[in-house]
Amino acid sequence: MPELPEVETIRRELDREVVGKRIKTVAVTGARVTRRHSNKKAFITGLEGAKFTAVDRRGTFLVLKLDTEDLLVIDLGENGQLLRSANKDVVDKGTNVVISFTQHGQLRFVDPAGTGELFVTSPDTLANDVPELGALGIDPVDQPMSWQNFGHLLLRHPMKLRAFLLDSSIIVGIGPLYSDEILFAAGLRYDRMSDSLSTQEMRRLYRSLVETLHDAIKYRGTTLDGNDYVDLNGKPGEYQEHLKVYELEKQACRRCRAPIVKAKVGGRATFFCEQCQV
Repeated sequence: MPELPEVETIRRELDREVVGKRIKTVAVTGARVTRRHSNKKAFITGLEGAKFTAVDRRGTFLVLKLDTEDLLVIDLGENGQLLRSANKDVVDKGTNVVISFTQHGQLRFVDPAGTGELFVTSPDTLANDVPELGALGIDPVDQPMSWQNFGHLLLRHPMKLRAFLLDSSIIVGIGPLYSDEILFAAGLRYDRMSDSLSTQEMRRLYRSLVETLHDAIKYRGTTLDGNDYVDLNGKPGEYQEHLKVYELEKQACRRCRAPIVKAKVGGRATFFCEQCQV
C-alpha cells in the first residue's frame, strides 16, 4: 500500500497536471471502485462538466476540489495507480475509471484488484463518508511541528516505537517501509518504548522522521517488486535505491557492516540492525 511519500508525490503532480482542467466525459468499467454510489451514472453525473480547482491530501486520501463545490475523493487502495494519459494511448487492463478533459488528455485509475475507491461527495458530508479522517494524527509533511511537541507525543502514547510510528491517530501516512527506515536513521530499535527515550534520542527520531519522508518525496517514492507504485506519468519511484534496511535481510549494514535482521512483529516483518540500533 502506498505510504505518505508516494501519495504526496501524486498529489503534487495532480496539482500541476489537472488543476484548471474541465471534465468532458467519465467512463467507468465495473462498479467496484465507485461502490459508494448507487450506480455508475450517479458517479459520472457528479463529475462531467466540472473543473478541478485544487488538490489536497488527507493522510493517504487524495481530495480533488471541483468548481461545483463537490469533492472527488480517491483512495489508491493496495496497488491502485493514477495515470495521466493521452486519449490515443492504449487503455491498460484493469483500468476502472477514465476521466477525459475538454482540452484533450485523460486521467485514468488502474486497479485490477479493486481495492481502491473513487467517490464524489460534498465538504459537509466528507467526515461522515470517511470517518477515519476525523481520527488522523499529525501530518509531518503538511503540519510541521517542533521536536518538543513530538517528544510530548512520545510521552503521551507509551508504546513500542514501531507501533507508535504506524499509528495513524498519532502520525499519518507511515507504514512498514518508512517506519523501518526512520528507526534505522535514528539508531533506535523497533521495540524500544516511546516513553523510554532520552531527550537526545527524541530529537534524533524527530529529525530522522522528517528527513526520511522529505527525501522519499524528493525521489518520488519507493517502487519495489509487488507494490506496483508508479507516479502520474507511469514512472517508478527512485527511493528504493536509498533504502538502508527495508527488505535487505542479511545484507551488510551501511553503518557497522553487521547483517540486517528480519523479525516478525504482530504478523508483520520488520528489518533492522541489531548492532547499531539500540
